[in-house]
Amino acid sequence: MTQSVAQAGAELADFIARHPKLWILTGAGVSTDSGIPDYRDAQGQWKRSPPVQHGDFMGSHAVRQRYWARALVGFKALREAQVSGAHRALAALEHMGFVEMLVTQNVDRLHQRAGSRKVIDLHGRADTVSCMGCGYHMMRHAMHSEMAQLNPRFAALDAGHAPDGDADLETDFSGFTVFDCPRCGGILKPDVVYYGDVVPPARRLAAQTGLQSAQAVLAVGTSLMVYSGYRFCREAHAMGLPVASLSLGVTRADALLTRQWRAPLTPVLEQAVRCLQDH
Repeated sequence: MTQSVAQAGAELADFIARHPKLWILTGAGVSTDSGIPDYRDAQGQWKRSPPVQHGDFMGSHAVRQRYWARALVGFKALREAQVSGAHRALAALEHMGFVEMLVTQNVDRLHQRAGSRKVIDLHGRADTVSCMGCGYHMMRHAMHSEMAQLNPRFAALDAGHAPDGDADLETDFSGFTVFDCPRCGGILKPDVVYYGDVVPPARRLAAQTGLQSAQAVLAVGTSLMVYSGYRFCREAHAMGLPVASLSLGVTRADALLTRQWRAPLTPVLEQAVRCLQDH
């Protein structure tokens, strides 16, 4: 457990300076300062019901009604989210030449908005949707506009924000009209890897290729409870690479870690950047 932001920042800066080709993995904790809730607590347990499963979304019209009704209310948290200090600090590390690759489990595209360029969106992006039948693509905001016209009563509701554009909304969803593909009538789904789905092989291989060129792994704001991210820490450990973590709580990879800082992300990252700039 780290004692202070100053100490954690200085230690993180030293770790980065000794391993200047970092492969960084980020999770929901990086975006909480942007107003986007995370999934898990400091012990790695769910804070609310687990997110929708891919098979349930594809197989049940009722599940899609509930999903899109809640998204119509909750997606504004993603749409209106602003880049945080953590995003800016990670972009600064890339501009300083310390980042080999940044792989994010987040779907909010905030790393790109902050200026990071060496980014792989491991779990996809939430601002676009695709038809599962014909492949038709459209922007998420355009789909929401269509659904709001079809469902003015739901569009007028308000509820607390939940992770990834969901909302803490419980009501009768049976009257919600789902907007289907305008080209073929098929199921529209966000371009996001749902639980029970798999990361596209090309995306996973690109991340693994970046790992081969890295000198160390730094996990930021992730509990690593999801295997799609944890697998890279296992691979890095097997390769003999140092693996470090900056988060507020436990991680699935605790036994593999070379260094661990349990401290607030944004101030520690900003302090690390300042230390590296001073030297």
